[in-house]
Amino acid sequence: MASSEKAPAHTVSPQDEPSAEWGWHGSFPKGTRIAGWFTAFAMFIMLIGNHTGRTEDLWLIGTGTGLIILLVIDQIRRRTSWRR
Repeated sequence: MASSEKAPAHTVSPQDEPSAEWGWHGSFPKGTRIAGWFTAFAMFIMLIGNHTGRTEDLWLIGTGTGLIILLVIDQIRRRTSWRR
């Protein structure tokens, strides 16, 4: 690289992440959120069923509620100025 060229600000070193050397290195933030909402919705849909015990219902409600709380916290964090 010549001294007049500016280095990219956000690069991933191949020593840190070997996959950066051979292809795209990133994440799927929108896809992850969509999958989270779909999974939370699926947890509540699974309450409709033929199970007789309520232990399953408690786990489904707890898991779905936990996912929704995490998704709302993520949404709040990305709207505030103190995000990483």
